[in-house]
Amino acid sequence: MPDLFGSPELSQTTTANGPLADRLRPTQLAQIIGQEHLTGKNGAIGRMVAAGKLSSMILWGPPGTGKTSIARLLADAVDMHYKAISAVFSGVADLKKAFAEAETMARTGKKTLLFVDEIHRFNRAQQDGFLPFVESGVVTLVGATTENPSFELNAALLSRTQVMVLHRLDDAALDTLLSRAEDVEQRPLPVKADARSALVSSADGDGRFLLNQAETLFSVAIEKPLDPVAMAALLQRRMPVYDKDREGHYNLISALHKSLRGSDPQAALYWMARMLVAGEEPLYVLRRLVRFASEDIGLADPQALVQCLAAKDAYEFLGSPEGELAIVQACLYLATAPKSNAAYKAQKSAWKMARDTGSLMPPAHILNAPTKLMKDIGYGKGYAYDHDAENGFSGANYWPDAVTPVTLYHPVDRGFEHKIAERLLHWDTLRKNRG
Repeated sequence: MPDLFGSPELSQTTTANGPLADRLRPTQLAQIIGQEHLTGKNGAIGRMVAAGKLSSMILWGPPGTGKTSIARLLADAVDMHYKAISAVFSGVADLKKAFAEAETMARTGKKTLLFVDEIHRFNRAQQDGFLPFVESGVVTLVGATTENPSFELNAALLSRTQVMVLHRLDDAALDTLLSRAEDVEQRPLPVKADARSALVSSADGDGRFLLNQAETLFSVAIEKPLDPVAMAALLQRRMPVYDKDREGHYNLISALHKSLRGSDPQAALYWMARMLVAGEEPLYVLRRLVRFASEDIGLADPQALVQCLAAKDAYEFLGSPEGELAIVQACLYLATAPKSNAAYKAQKSAWKMARDTGSLMPPAHILNAPTKLMKDIGYGKGYAYDHDAENGFSGANYWPDAVTPVTLYHPVDRGFEHKIAERLLHWDTLRKNRG
């Protein structure tokens, strides 16, 4: 089934009784909806077609945005033999057969466009198998993937292909798709205007899903147009596209983290809801919130970490859905708290200094001396007990003898760290005054 569909002109391979998606199958690139930045006159694909010469490419985009249709129409546009395989159902034997077929076509003077759907599902060794045939020109490879090629495809294959990014279909493109479906059916969709808008929104940018829903509505006897509630009762509910081990997972957690850092509680709550509604494990979200509390708030508000750990306890005690309110509370607390990455930067500086200085001993005066020998060689000699010192502060040196004291922690002038900065300045002044 094609990913995206064009004008209601019927191709020679479809029938009036076929599925709606097949009846809307585009017959030329100009009919592709929503990807004009690629297929238009000034787009990368449009320019290739105009020149009559294709480069190998990877079509990267969400489901239902036109990857399969573009590949098929590309072959037609430049008069190439079209061969399609799916990485889900194909193995090494299928690849060898496809390459052999391409070599046979090449001997007749016909070039082959090899379309590989879900190309990211091939392992690294299988991906390497494409290289000699792409380099020799036996095939022009067009791969399709919903996953980030940077993570899923090996560098050698990426260096020999151009990555074309397909956009998620916007509401205008999806509405156009519905209008074309109505033209083919020769009747309006049996829903009210607000239900039509809800149908477009539920597609989540996926043209294929939208047409499947429309076909269901057209196939059922409906006496009067449906409102959103009646339509929702008839149609299946679409779950958001969200694979926990794929790029979408990392995109949303990045959006949540950066919204919190930017002190935007509204956006942070939205991104967190996107994750939880899509089925993310609440404890994973809580772990990320705990990390944020230390990395981006730290001592600017020491209660941030306490709030997150309390939310974790509350969620484990109550479970879903009641316990999710505690996660919301923690999220809002973090977003509205004063921000500081001073602790995070201090950790990095301290870790680097520890690696650079090796295994230097602490100064002898702060070493314990549990034996007579240790006392005789100076362990603990001259130690100043701070509680006995004026102001509870001795100002002693706690660094290795070979290391000049440095400042690793720089509190910001926000939240509780403002008070910490005042304390540190006070102690520095006492230390200098005491020589």
